[in-house]
Parts: sequence; structure tokens; C-alpha cells
Amino acid sequence: MKNRKFLLLFALLLTLGMVLAACGSSGDDETKGNDSKSEDDASSEGASDFSAAMVTDVGGVDDKSFNQSAWEGLKAWGKEHDLTKGNGFDYAQSDDKSQYMPNLTRLVKQKYNLIFGIGFKLKEDITKVSKQYPDTHFAIVDDVVEQPNVASVTFKEHQGSFLVGVAAAKKTKSNKVGFVGGVDSPLINKFESGFIAGVKSVNPDIEVEVQYAESFGAADKGKLIASNMYNNGIDVIYHASGATGNGVFAQAKDIKQNNPDQDVWVIGVDRDQYAEGQIDDYNVTLTSMVKRVDIAVQDLANKSMNGEFPGGEILEYGLEDEAVSVAMTNKEAMTDDIVKAVEEWKEKIVNGEVEVPKTREETDAFLKAL
Repeated sequence: MKNRKFLLLFALLLTLGMVLAACGSSGDDETKGNDSKSEDDASSEGASDFSAAMVTDVGGVDDKSFNQSAWEGLKAWGKEHDLTKGNGFDYAQSDDKSQYMPNLTRLVKQKYNLIFGIGFKLKEDITKVSKQYPDTHFAIVDDVVEQPNVASVTFKEHQGSFLVGVAAAKKTKSNKVGFVGGVDSPLINKFESGFIAGVKSVNPDIEVEVQYAESFGAADKGKLIASNMYNNGIDVIYHASGATGNGVFAQAKDIKQNNPDQDVWVIGVDRDQYAEGQIDDYNVTLTSMVKRVDIAVQDLANKSMNGEFPGGEILEYGLEDEAVSVAMTNKEAMTDDIVKAVEEWKEKIVNGEVEVPKTREETDAFLKAL
């Protein structure tokens, strides 16, 4: 009997212990559940925070030109909102056009709210991916994609190119200047057309030689083209060729180092490329046609974050809003008479007195009217 009572008491105590343990476990689980919920909420909150990324063209984020300017804009936006690379903003490097689509798709799957395609060469892939993922916002820089979830960012490059053409015409001593383009395309034709129009508006007798490298990432080819141009008496070269232009700078610096008395100049593009022309106490960068891709990227990211994504719209930036300009960093090279001429022609363009051509056909008509 005593054994039965003992066993019953033991069973009751055991049951009570299990209940208490369960209660304790339940409390721990609730705490853990709350922690887990907090983590999930934090994760959900983090996922709901606005994020932006970009896919580069083949030049890469260190091309010292177009892609780099875009990346600087995205970094500035991230800094503005206390974000860090990989945690709020990022980029995907494209070393070949075959990587555009995989890069875009990867960023979509990583839940970025806004994805930039940097350069007109991404147009086809931006068009495809925007149809596949209609709930994701995309932006293309330097071309137009007609989709409701794509914003198209364009610039009046022909206007800025006209003004650096004026500077080249005022600087040349040989009356021979050159233009080096990346890929022969409607976009780069805008740079070429504006440049020729600016040069010829100052002096119709100046010769303008045009060559395309058919690449935005071939510095060796840029160097070879520049070598041939300088050897043929050209003393000012304007490049619109991304990383290919690094070769143009390299050749100009080589010439200047070997023959300090020879005048050779480079006009940079997209960002102020003054630093690329520095050799000791001399600089071969005459000026640069600055296209504020960085400002456009930062501006669009903020608009999108604030619920004002301009889907289906074309955003065009030009001289009138200071998104296109002429660098005045090299004050020794950009003499007062050159600066004065640039400012005078800028005023004419902004006021509508001069309509700058942006195609070869328009350029032919413009030159005939001079």
C-alpha cells in the first residue's frame, strides 16, 4: 500500500515537474518566439527598405568615365541614406554583353527595388527583363525603353560636345582636330555631331578627323588611333569612348614626356578627366564634356524611394539644368578667350539661337548653313 502511495506521489510529482518544465519551456519559447519574430520583423523591415543597384557596361565601375560616374552617383545616394555597398546598394560588373541579362536577373532575385542599366547597349536586355518582372522598377541610362516600369535617362550630349568643339577650335594651332568614338551608334553620333558643329562654327576651315574604336573597353585601340592622329598633325582629340579613352590619354602623355615642346591635348568625356591627363607638373587634359550621370542616378534613386518613380517617362538633362557642362579645371589651358567663347556659345544654345545637330544628316545641314 505504501509502495502504491509512493508510486502515486512520485507520478504526481513527475507530472507536476513536467508541467512546470513545459511552462518554463513555453516561456522560453515565447521569448525565443518574440526574438524570432523580432528578427523576422527586422528582416521584413530590411526587405521593405528601398534599395538600388546597377549593371555596368563593359567598361566597369573604374573606367574613369561613364560607368564610374554612375557608380559615384549610386554611392552618393547610399551615403545620403546611411547605406553601404551590399546593404542597400550595389553593382554587378559586366565584362561582356553576354553578362547583362544574368546580372540583371540576379539583382532582381536579390530584391533590389530599382535597377539601373548603365549604357545604351543594355537596352535589349532591360526591355526583356522589365517584361519578365513587371513589379520591379528599372532605369536605362542613355537610351529609351518604352515600358511602364522603366525610366529612361537621357542627356543633351550634343550641346556639351558643341562647346568643347568651340574650345578645341580656339586651342588648335595646326587647324586639325580629332574625334575618337567608342561604338558607332546614334548616341555617340550625338557627341560627334555636336563637336564638329562647334569646331566649324568657330572656324569652318579646321579639319576634323573621326574614327571609331568599336569598343568602350579597348584602351590599346584608343592609344593606336590617338598615335596615328597626333602623328598626322592633329593636336586636340575629343574622345567619347569610355575606357577606350584611357589609351588616348596614355598616348598624349607619352608624347608630351618624350617631346615636351609638342602640343597635344585631350578632351575628356562624361566626368572631369583632368586627373587622367596629369604628368608631373603638366596636364594634357584641355577640358572635359561633363555629363552628370552621377546626379541623374542619385536624383532618380531618390524619386523612386519617395514613391515618385517616373515609369514610362523620358528624363532629359541638358545645359539649362547644368547636367551637361564644360570643365574649367585646367585654368592654364582654358585661357580667358576660350572661356569667353564657350560662355557666349552656351548662352546662344540655351536661348535657342543655335540648334545643335545630333545626327550626321543634321550636321551636314548645319554646316551648309554656316
